[in-house]
Amino acid sequence: MATAVCGVIVNQCQWDILRKCIRGETLKPLPVALIVDSPWIPGYLGLSTLDYLTLPEVWLEANLKIRREFPEVIFLPGFWVEPGMAAEPSAFGCKISFFPDKTPAAHPLIETPAEGERLGTPNPLTDGLMPLILNWYRFLEPRIEEAGEQVKIVAARGPLTVATHLMGVTNFLMGLKLDPAGTHRLLEKTTALVRDWIEAQAGVLHAVEGILVLDDIAGFLSLKDYRQFAHPYLKQVFDAFPGLVKMFHNDTDNPVSFAELPDLRIDLFNFTHLQSLAKVRELVGPSLCLMGNVPPLEVLVRGDRESVMGAARACLSAHRGRPGLLLSAGGGTSPGTPGSNIQALVDASRETGRAEASRPQET
Repeated sequence: MATAVCGVIVNQCQWDILRKCIRGETLKPLPVALIVDSPWIPGYLGLSTLDYLTLPEVWLEANLKIRREFPEVIFLPGFWVEPGMAAEPSAFGCKISFFPDKTPAAHPLIETPAEGERLGTPNPLTDGLMPLILNWYRFLEPRIEEAGEQVKIVAARGPLTVATHLMGVTNFLMGLKLDPAGTHRLLEKTTALVRDWIEAQAGVLHAVEGILVLDDIAGFLSLKDYRQFAHPYLKQVFDAFPGLVKMFHNDTDNPVSFAELPDLRIDLFNFTHLQSLAKVRELVGPSLCLMGNVPPLEVLVRGDRESVMGAARACLSAHRGRPGLLLSAGGGTSPGTPGSNIQALVDASRETGRAEASRPQET
């Protein structure tokens, strides 16, 4: 994979591989990619989450260590300064609690959409944890580049997910039905913040070519509600960044919106393992690059090497050698995922790639 042909600048070469996959080029073996963040990295390395999130040297060495340990895995977004779900809600003024052994918790600030009228749109340069995160990027980017890496992707929670952190999931879903106009006004504010936050991160970094938006709450809605309360705001975010690679994560078990995703003009979709590759491909169409589909908890955390290999082989077999797939978890990388199971994904991809390469070419 990447390290066999790319030399020192692994991250840039992996980015090139990712772009080829998105363009629909045939890659053998298929790349392995994982969304990794603060719930997994410190636990895997035996670090205090608090140290990982507050000490730049600890964060940097931890990220470099997993890159060295798994050089063939494309970690997305990669070198992510991510205090759990806290960045966006902290900018609105939510109380944030920090812990040594788990990610920070954001406490709801309002109970109804109407209470959101008093909230202004935050400034990522001055509000909450955001200016601290931007300063980390400024300070650490030269060190990251000295190590032969680059920050290619910046990430943000999506507008609906941010709204649920302001209100709580139940209150948000009730408000959506009881006060749709107020919900729209709240989503206008969270959408503006998401756009501004992505822009601010890209503004302090120098190699950004992609964005990742994570919004599971969009998958909690009916098709009618998705079209009214989710799609327009997600589209505003993605449309604000022409020319960048656009990635979307939503691993809820609700496929009603999948056929709508091409209209977002996204390039990559990470979805739930509870939906089959064949069904998702049928719904999203032939062009969208998919990222899945091994169960993240039942197999990647709780399974052994053989069960991971088996699940990965099944995924690759269902894909039938077609382009447009990154072998991955059906969602993010869950806390407790052992390194041996990540390596098993890589080994399964290699094995399948060798088998496909040895077959006689059809004429």
